[in-house]
Amino acid sequence: MPQIPLEDNFNDLINKAQRGWKITDARLAELAGVSLADLAALQQGKPIYAALRRVARHLRLDPEALEVLAKGGWYPQQPVFPRGFAMFNTPCGDMRVNSFLIWDPRTREAAAIDTGADCEDMLHLIRSTQLDLRHIFITHSHEDHVGALPQLADATRAMVWRSEREPELARPSRTFTENAYFHLGGNIAIKTLLVNGHTPGLTTFFVTGLSWPLACVGDALFSCSTGGSPTQFDLQYRNNRQKILSLPKDTVIAPGHGPLTTLAQEKLHNPFYTRGATAPHTYAQPEQIDEPEEDLP
Repeated sequence: MPQIPLEDNFNDLINKAQRGWKITDARLAELAGVSLADLAALQQGKPIYAALRRVARHLRLDPEALEVLAKGGWYPQQPVFPRGFAMFNTPCGDMRVNSFLIWDPRTREAAAIDTGADCEDMLHLIRSTQLDLRHIFITHSHEDHVGALPQLADATRAMVWRSEREPELARPSRTFTENAYFHLGGNIAIKTLLVNGHTPGLTTFFVTGLSWPLACVGDALFSCSTGGSPTQFDLQYRNNRQKILSLPKDTVIAPGHGPLTTLAQEKLHNPFYTRGATAPHTYAQPEQIDEPEEDLP
């Protein structure tokens, strides 16, 4: 598979954080001590590094990690699974989306996590390796992640699963709650973690029994970035910190878009989640950030 680009550029992080924390251009420029012209340049992707570092501090972004991203100086080292795991990166309109296949090498029992908009390559692998697809797990119901669900479900007759908080899908499905467990063969265990914010029922599937712990996180987290939400960004951010970043440090992160990464790498390089991402006390001003909502309805 060709190298998959990072999902977000440095200016995407600035715009995503500014929208999420509800800070106006005028307020952010004032806090950071930069001109509105320099802020607009950053928002449009022009790396003015002195201004970038100033702005980052008031967006809960690590200035050094954000500058490295702006310079194109880092890409995650790709983890390798000798067996039992496959990733598919397929087109969907003007973007690309990931889906995943996991299986027990001994029993050949398998599960898909999301379908993407095209599942032909996944079906080819299932058939060519004689896998028994038992489950199709959906991280969330956005079209780019479930576009090929009818094709995959009809071809395999696998059971379709979604969070009880997500809407109905194009094929009949059963629902799960947080902390549900599923098993493939005698070795693979899959635990559901509710990491909502991006959608009401966004779910991370935490998989053990492969070569490395694996977290299929949907659109909660990307390599060098985070999931967005127009209204629940703070909830998404908190869930990521509490439920994803607390997983074992050797966990492989399989996001809905962009390349694979690892938890250890993201803690060092993701501008949202490094130690340098701690916010200054000026963040507490009410005109900048709404109080976090306890949960989605």
